[in-house]
Amino acid sequence: LQVFVEVMNFEPVVQEFKFSSAMDVDEAKYISELAYCGVRLLCSPLHGAEDKALRCVFQQLLSVILMLEGGAGSRFAVLAITSAVISARNQAIKFISSVVDELKEVVFPVLRILLQHICTKVPDKADYRTYAAQALVTLLNKLPSVEFADFIAWLYKYSRNTKIAYRVFALDVALALLDVPERNVDTSLSLDQQKFLKHKFLVQVMVFGRCSDKAPMVRSKALSIFAQCLEMKAATTLESIQDLLQSFLEANTDTASLTVSAEAVSSHPLKTLPMFKTIELTDNSNAAGLDGKQVMAMLRRRAGDEKTNVRKSALQVFTNILKHKVIPCTAEDLCILQDRCRDPAVSVRKQALQSITELLLSQRGNALVQKAWLNGVVPVVMDSESSVQEKALDCLDQLLLQHIKCYDKFRSDDEKQVLAWDLLTLLTSDNQELNRYLNKAFHTWSRQNKFTSTFINNIMSHVETEHTVPAWMLLAKVARSSPKLNYSKIIESWDSVSRQQNVSADITGHMLCVMGHVAKHLPKSTCEKLIDNLKWWLRDSQCPLEVISPAVETLQKLCHACADVLEEAQELLNQVCGDLVSNCESYISNIVLKKDGAKQLQEDLLVRHLFLLGEAAQLCPAKVEKRVFLLIQSILAAPVMASPPDGEEIPASQPLSQFRGSAMPSVVRAHAFVTLGKLCLQHEDLAKKCIAALARELEVSQDVAVRNNVVIIMCDMCVRYTSMADRYIPNVSLCLKDPHPFIRKQTLILLTSLLQEEFVRWKGCLFFHFVSVLVDPCPDIARFGEFCLVHLLLKRNPVMFSQHFIECIFHFNSYQKHEKYNRFPQSARARSLFSLKGKENKEKRMLIYRFLLDHFTDEQRFSITTKISHSILACFVDNVLPLDLEANELLSDTFAVLSCKEIKLSTMRSKPEEDFQAEEDEMAMANAVVQVAQKKLISQVQKKNFIENIVPIITSLKSLMEQKRLPAVRDLMSYLQEMMQDYRNEIKDFFAVDKQLAAELEYDMKKYEEQLAREKESDQEQVSTAQAEQPPSLERTGPSGGCSSNAQSPASGRQSSSPQSSASSVPSEFATPRADALKQSRRYGFWPTSLSTVAILNSARKAVEATSKQRSKSVGGSLAAVSLPPSTTSSKRASFQSLDEQSSRGNVPVAGRAISTPEQTINDLTFGAGVSYISLMRTPSSEKEAEEEPKDIICLNSPEKVPSQPQKWKIESPARKKSSQCVPLRRSQRRTPLKPDN
Repeated sequence: LQVFVEVMNFEPVVQEFKFSSAMDVDEAKYISELAYCGVRLLCSPLHGAEDKALRCVFQQLLSVILMLEGGAGSRFAVLAITSAVISARNQAIKFISSVVDELKEVVFPVLRILLQHICTKVPDKADYRTYAAQALVTLLNKLPSVEFADFIAWLYKYSRNTKIAYRVFALDVALALLDVPERNVDTSLSLDQQKFLKHKFLVQVMVFGRCSDKAPMVRSKALSIFAQCLEMKAATTLESIQDLLQSFLEANTDTASLTVSAEAVSSHPLKTLPMFKTIELTDNSNAAGLDGKQVMAMLRRRAGDEKTNVRKSALQVFTNILKHKVIPCTAEDLCILQDRCRDPAVSVRKQALQSITELLLSQRGNALVQKAWLNGVVPVVMDSESSVQEKALDCLDQLLLQHIKCYDKFRSDDEKQVLAWDLLTLLTSDNQELNRYLNKAFHTWSRQNKFTSTFINNIMSHVETEHTVPAWMLLAKVARSSPKLNYSKIIESWDSVSRQQNVSADITGHMLCVMGHVAKHLPKSTCEKLIDNLKWWLRDSQCPLEVISPAVETLQKLCHACADVLEEAQELLNQVCGDLVSNCESYISNIVLKKDGAKQLQEDLLVRHLFLLGEAAQLCPAKVEKRVFLLIQSILAAPVMASPPDGEEIPASQPLSQFRGSAMPSVVRAHAFVTLGKLCLQHEDLAKKCIAALARELEVSQDVAVRNNVVIIMCDMCVRYTSMADRYIPNVSLCLKDPHPFIRKQTLILLTSLLQEEFVRWKGCLFFHFVSVLVDPCPDIARFGEFCLVHLLLKRNPVMFSQHFIECIFHFNSYQKHEKYNRFPQSARARSLFSLKGKENKEKRMLIYRFLLDHFTDEQRFSITTKISHSILACFVDNVLPLDLEANELLSDTFAVLSCKEIKLSTMRSKPEEDFQAEEDEMAMANAVVQVAQKKLISQVQKKNFIENIVPIITSLKSLMEQKRLPAVRDLMSYLQEMMQDYRNEIKDFFAVDKQLAAELEYDMKKYEEQLAREKESDQEQVSTAQAEQPPSLERTGPSGGCSSNAQSPASGRQSSSPQSSASSVPSEFATPRADALKQSRRYGFWPTSLSTVAILNSARKAVEATSKQRSKSVGGSLAAVSLPPSTTSSKRASFQSLDEQSSRGNVPVAGRAISTPEQTINDLTFGAGVSYISLMRTPSSEKEAEEEPKDIICLNSPEKVPSQPQKWKIESPARKKSSQCVPLRRSQRRTPLKPDN
């Protein structure tokens, strides 16, 4: 049989064979055909049981179908996919199909086995999986409905196997099955079996169920197939998806769970048997129903998946769902598409651009989609990747430029033209902020000579139509790089507009830009005429405020176009702009200086003159007199000047006396500050006088607009007068904590820009103020801060985070005792605004630490651990810094940082074997091997560094902290617990010389872990007890608690169960004592016990428990009847109070217990002066109670107390009396226990 199979591939065969039981050997023309005749004869009953013969035949043909070199069951390499190999595969499939058609029921069980082995032995490469899936579906269709349904049920179990390759191939098979028509319903089947015949099961369960698989490769494949399902023409497939998205799944369908835990797949891997037998699988799936909201929520999560391919596939699904209108477009879904246009991965950005463009072309009239397309595509023209830029420019060209036709050819039924003008209209209205990106696009297109005369004439034809605003906007972009405009048409339009009232500011602004761009192409006489026209237009204050700036800019370009040399141009500007300045000065003087000027105040008119003064003054600084400075400063006088806070004196250098006097509206003052800033940029002396007052205004001003404008002015002055303004950067950085979110974001943008251009450097407190934005209460500002730090600033200075990290720990804990760190000057206001000290801000500090560490390089992560150890921990070991309560939070943060996962090297955190790409499995395997070797090498170096440089400091600090009873010792133990998981053996090697210290450390770690386990168990018991209690009983027993939980002895080290408690789960020896608790503990002379003490006490507790199990249960009933409050009962603690405290307590009812016996098992024991062993329970109320049998009692001395020496016997032996006079009496062999020092 094996020879027959080898002969089948002996020569290439062009034609297809006709297989049947009546094949004539004499008519065979090819050797391969003869081989098939022989194999067919072997399948006949003449050669034994058909079942056995068919198994052998199908087993040999399996390698032909899978295009493998060897026979079934072997692990030979795959064959190259050539036409001959594909032809042999097709012939084998056709042969098996003919055998099935003839033998029917006899072959069905064997065919099922063949199909199962195709699934388990298919090569894990994309092309081979595709061919195998097609072969499987072809042969599967030969089965009747019952066998077909049974195999699909098996395939579903197979699709949930632990092997990634199996789950991927199951998706390939599902896709191939969806390509064939759905089977008709067979009424002979049960309802459970009928579902396996439907495409609905394949789509909703097998495909969609894998969209949240734990393996990224499977997730990506499932999403990709799900997207293809939406493109299929088959009605049943689309109906299945619509049903999935719009209604609940049937409760009785075994759908795939959406969880990504290990339970999401079968825990029984397939066992490929050496013989050709059936493969059994188990199914542990749970029935679950999903509605459309859950489906879309899952897709949104996948669109933000950590893996690039998954995000890319999810975008395809999103696009197809929205494109085919399976569900209506929502702003949330469209936001996902536009956000992915700025994805970190280039391939995802390209996919997002393509997807959102396809969606727009399918729904051209949807305004939401139009806005999302603009927001997603337009900013990408400035992408850092040139290929992505080109993709965005192509999309813009395709939808905008190519459909600008002459107005005569415009048709409202032409969807492409309508869409182009709709998008342009949005760019002039709702999406105006995108125009700055368009400038880059038009500049690129101009270099590509896209703006022909025909294109420009087409735009000009729309300037007097309903497309006026977008047409002028386009001309303003095009005119910058095209001299082919019709100048006469532009000037005529300006003459018309300048004479009209209430003209749109947008039209006027775009028209002025066009005039400015074409000024150099105009005749001199025309320029002079336009200059005169513009000057009088500005003087008459007819222009809207928004167009003053473009009008003055156009005036400047016209003056330069009139003059031949630069000096002449400046003279003309002095003349033209000087007149404007004089006019504005005259108007402002009449308002400010005259007694009745306030009555004539027109707010809008005054604001326009102020703004025009600032714009014109920049072009003619020589024409600006000191009188103008005084006018502006008089306007800035606040109506009610705020008194300096905290009794601070105002420096004499601040001309605040000039800022007092008249009362002006806040909008006028805000514009006056802008004008003052523009004057300062041209006059350094004025800037020196005003900069301190401007900085002061940031603190005292209550007006948001004023603070915003002052921030902008200060940052502009940093560019113009860098050395002068540098000292005021801390004042600007305080605005990062401004009450108004707009000011915070504006300050963030401006400081980022200054840092990028290196006008400002990371000095003093600036870095710490900047990173505090990461915990801003506004999530948008926090995310924007992350973007600025990572994508704009860190790229320019890669060591920025690592340089400031250690000082961050000192700064955010407000620790100032170190001689080097956190020593820069800060005002009291700055400290209070940016303070993150205290337990309540621990999470915020950790968020900042984790963010910084997450963007370290592995080299920086490796070195920071040693730096922290030497710069922080060693200072306490060497007594450079005091070990006090102020140091507690600092040490707590330090150990939390050392324990967090972000500080671990990325190679140590990654799992290279987790996910191989099947198409490149050999390369992926090689990379995985390299990663494993790299990880092993780095691990050895890291362990050596930890053992040699860190462990000695940690062990010394641990001893000191235990002596000082600092609560941060808990964080130290937590860090050791984390590190000992990797370095337990190395610790023993390091302490080979000092074995006792190694044993103590190992012992302490063991007891610490036991303590954590006990606390976890205790917490669970408390929760279960609290749930079991009924509310009425709680109300009754609560007031009669006998003792307040707040009054517990600090020796127990446990926090109260009251709402004020914040660390109820803290172990007794690591809890942070409150100030009052510490005073109380000193008063009564006891402290929390050490780990050694805890170990001894645990032994005592276990002895008591063991004894209590053997004791008679005679007192059990009476004890059970006692109702105690949760603070005493559920926690199972014995309360030991001082005698003074107990005397003030009321009587507590109790029954069935001797006075000297604890009422419950003792978990916490306290030894110390002033403490009674008698519980708070009262003396027995009757003689009968007193006579009841007491519980067992174990009396122990304090483990902390040095035991006394045993007394010597005074008995002497007569026989040794003489010898005893010369030989001293031997001491007892009993050794004194070591005093525990930990």
